[in-house]
Amino acid sequence: MTLYYDRKLPALFTREEIARRVSELGAEINAHYAKSITGEETLLVVGVLNGAFVFMADLVRTLTVPLEVDFIRLSSYQDNLSSATKVVMLKDLERDVAGRHVLVVEDIADCGLTLNWLLNYLKSRGPASVRLAVAVNKKGRREFEVALDYVAFEIENGFLVGYGLDAARRYREFPAIYSLDGQN
Repeated sequence: MTLYYDRKLPALFTREEIARRVSELGAEINAHYAKSITGEETLLVVGVLNGAFVFMADLVRTLTVPLEVDFIRLSSYQDNLSSATKVVMLKDLERDVAGRHVLVVEDIADCGLTLNWLLNYLKSRGPASVRLAVAVNKKGRREFEVALDYVAFEIENGFLVGYGLDAARRYREFPAIYSLDGQN
């Protein structure tokens, strides 16, 4: 248990466990893209703001293939007039994905709505490939199937904070991944 903001939080994944898994994912990603990225090509690593910034920073430092970094910001919300959930793009990419190998980096795969929308959006723009890396795969809430290529950690359920994950825009700075509700 670690004390943060006067709360004792159980660490589900420690700083050391995270560093080890990020290094392992980086090796997998390097092995895959070493075959795909040739000549003057670069891998386009796309971070989903805001949560992915910590995981993405650690992950790109493990990569040895030539790369560029870009960010997209999405928001999903429940429409007050209907039961349909919406995804809204708040910030689009600055780089063109057409013909490029794209690696999307996200903090958590939860119900899958936002990632499903994002992958369809990117694929519609004609990339050579799109793969997805997530820090945490929360399997218990999946409503939309999403192919996760690189997963650091898996849990069934629970509300997580730290390592970029937040609760009401707080706790992102915590060095490990903690459970706010004691579930996993």
